[in-house]
Amino acid sequence: MKEIITYRKIIHIDMDAFFASVEQLDNPELIGKPVAVGGGSERGVVAAASYEARKFGVKSAMSGAMAKRNCPNLIFVKPRFSRYKDISNKIRAIFYEYTDLVEPLSLDEAYLDVTVNKKGNPSASLIAKEIRNRIFNELHLKASAGISINKFIAKVASDINKPNGQKTIPPEEVVTFLEELPIEKFFGIGKVTASKMYNLGIFNGKDLKEKNIEFLAKHFNKAGLHYYNIVRGVQQSEVKPNRIRKSVAAEHTFTKNLTSEVFMLERLENISEELEQRLINSKVSGKTITLKIKYSDFKTQTRSKTLPYFVKDKAIILDTVKELLFQEKVKNSVRLLGISVTNLNTLSKKIEKQINVQLKFEF
Repeated sequence: MKEIITYRKIIHIDMDAFFASVEQLDNPELIGKPVAVGGGSERGVVAAASYEARKFGVKSAMSGAMAKRNCPNLIFVKPRFSRYKDISNKIRAIFYEYTDLVEPLSLDEAYLDVTVNKKGNPSASLIAKEIRNRIFNELHLKASAGISINKFIAKVASDINKPNGQKTIPPEEVVTFLEELPIEKFFGIGKVTASKMYNLGIFNGKDLKEKNIEFLAKHFNKAGLHYYNIVRGVQQSEVKPNRIRKSVAAEHTFTKNLTSEVFMLERLENISEELEQRLINSKVSGKTITLKIKYSDFKTQTRSKTLPYFVKDKAIILDTVKELLFQEKVKNSVRLLGISVTNLNTLSKKIEKQINVQLKFEF
């Protein structure tokens, strides 16, 4: 008897230059111009860049000063996260018309499991196209999509025909696709890991597949098993509609470096207040409090303490952070301070059960 292989149908939707596109939408004078959302000062950071700006090498997480050097005509606009969140909610409302299995990754991207969907449409590719068309027609924004048998491949596929395109990797093409994929294109493999793989003679999926699990474990520890599986198209992670949050944080980068703990305490009080509000809004509390210190030489240090009870109160957070701050002398002037709360009470919540449905229709 022939074995029946079951697959999921996963769509990864990724908005194209979301923050910058929203700014161009709301201000037509910015259309066709290089736009960066964020600060253009020496301490400013680019949160997002339009495709016109990306042509000059401007990208997210780049300093505003460097972005300006790369693109002298770059236009900086201040982030409006409430506006981005409002539009993101409208986009998600469209998703939910097709499936309840929606896993948001951020304001501008999400996974959808359409194995069984509300429209009764047997084609995940057509569903992705319909969703992208609706986002454009109703919200006047562009999105790209990747469609395949698991989240990893769908995520990789969504980058292939960006912007404003989509790519489907059906089950019968998964092996070939992964074997031909350059190793740096694998989602989750950054520059450092890619460089290490190059040195080991791994330049694409086929090279990776030729390495046995012992070799990969030796050179990449626990990640070795992950690499061994994903290059074979194996990933069991299901789309989680209620993604469990693991941390809540707040941090500030300062216009001038801080050289005294007195000034740092003032800033940490403000950050604690902001963090408290985020915990309240998220309806969570946590046991582990971490102080993040980034020095003027860009070296980062973290100091943590785990309490015997869950907290979200500003006063308790600040008292703990003070203790962490004076744990040892601050080594240099400080450009950034941050506080995070982890070990949250959400971790006790149940994760949705995995859905495993036999597929009998086309991708």
